[in-house]
Amino acid sequence: MVELPHPTREQLRLEGVMAALGHPIRMSIVHALASGEETFCGAIETGAPKSTMTHHWRVLREAGVLHQRRSGRKLYLTLRRDDLDARFPGLLDLVLAEEPALVLD
Repeated sequence: MVELPHPTREQLRLEGVMAALGHPIRMSIVHALASGEETFCGAIETGAPKSTMTHHWRVLREAGVLHQRRSGRKLYLTLRRDDLDARFPGLLDLVLAEEPALVLD
């Protein structure tokens, strides 16, 4: 199985992270992953089509906001809290303090 590319901690860029967080669905995904536990992507319900969700997960992964892991045909997501806190102290706390515009079930 091909491993999905993720930026290293040192490669995280503030403008990339902020751009990735600039969409209500992506902000809601971050809130859904705030516990820090690995979550099956199918457990995050938005009502959006699968192709739309795949796009949002890719944007967050490429910006370094989340880690994606494949296991067979399933995809698991984890918030990269340690990396984000190390590169941009306090940023994730500010993001999570704000209620998302889109509340997921």
